[in-house]
Amino acid sequence: MDTTIEDLKWRYATKQFDATKKISKNDLDTLLEGVQLSASSYGLQPYQIFVIENPEIREKLKTAAFNQSQLTEGSQVIVFANHKKLDEAYVDNYIKNIAQTRNMDVEDLQGMADTIKNSTLQLPDDKQNEWAQKQSYIALGFLLTTAASLKIDVCPMEGFSAEEFDKILGLEEKGLHTGVIACIGYRSEEDDMQHAAKVRKSKEDLFNFI
Repeated sequence: MDTTIEDLKWRYATKQFDATKKISKNDLDTLLEGVQLSASSYGLQPYQIFVIENPEIREKLKTAAFNQSQLTEGSQVIVFANHKKLDEAYVDNYIKNIAQTRNMDVEDLQGMADTIKNSTLQLPDDKQNEWAQKQSYIALGFLLTTAASLKIDVCPMEGFSAEEFDKILGLEEKGLHTGVIACIGYRSEEDDMQHAAKVRKSKEDLFNFI
């Protein structure tokens, strides 16, 4: 069977981490590169990724996450913080990055720039925040898949106070908002959930061919 499917069957939302095991720098770099390569609408990546290792900050985040042990037992906490609102300067910088990366003239990308500005930037503030948060979830998916291939455990989490996370990490003044988080590390032998059968819809119930 394809190793990708085997990896995805291996992973689960880890509830208990082995606090004595840390992710190597090399594996962490690979994991983050997988997140960097995530798909996003227009390729804009309207988010910032925070890798939290500081024990004191993690204790504060744990309190803001209803004292869930994953926040301090895992190797790192990954915070996906989306931009609440983009502006023309953000889009212009993205267009410049494309031009430099692909050895093009910025002027040749004006049509693309106009399309982005006339669509995404025209959304009401709440809709733009919602759109950006959805993009961060795509990046989370890339984290889960890359981690599974490295046999690194992940617990994606929504059970936290986003407002408290924003305050602790100083995100408000940066125009960012905590969208979703993930604790990463290695499963504890005491976590019985690793032995539980994976429960999903059957293929017949899930897939529709038209």
